[in-house]
Amino acid sequence: MGFGWEGKLVRLVPIDLEKHLGNAYRWINDPGSAENTGLGDFPLTRMTERDWLESASKNSNQEVSFAVELLSGEHIGLTGLRAINWKDRSAITGTMIDKEYWGKGYGADAARVRSSYAFEVLGLRYLTSEVQEGNEGSLRMLKKVGYAECGRYPQRLWKRGKFVDEILLYMTREMWERGKTYEQTSSSDGSYLAVFG
Repeated sequence: MGFGWEGKLVRLVPIDLEKHLGNAYRWINDPGSAENTGLGDFPLTRMTERDWLESASKNSNQEVSFAVELLSGEHIGLTGLRAINWKDRSAITGTMIDKEYWGKGYGADAARVRSSYAFEVLGLRYLTSEVQEGNEGSLRMLKKVGYAECGRYPQRLWKRGKFVDEILLYMTREMWERGKTYEQTSSSDGSYLAVFG
């Protein structure tokens, strides 16, 4: 039986504190990797990152967090859904990929799989995301998987010596349906895996 939610390049798996803490702690404290995150300008202790991962790994009806792994099992990032609103069937999305893997399609594949999970498994209908001005990689990635820009908060965020815009994006279930590709493949043990891409 397959483990996690698989795309063409990556697999989203439950967070395993022992396996994923070291990388997450390193990424959030690397000024380059964390530059475009809300926390990237404040150093975080290992204990703080451990607490966050422990919280993210617990079942919650408000948040779903995944580790992003290559199909070989190498941990390269984190992604998830937060502020899940079951009445409106919406959530806010986010992804962090190790900078060594930027620009290679791994973030886009993770976002596709996450979107499929949100729409097809959880039954959500509306996803939003925010990107800091200057984070062209994330903006391209989100648009590539079907998000559309819907507005900006001008000069809302203080980042590395200046105020920058916060770019707002969204994707509906209908937008996802128009752009998705899906195939079902048999795994080596005869079970079926959903492959999104």
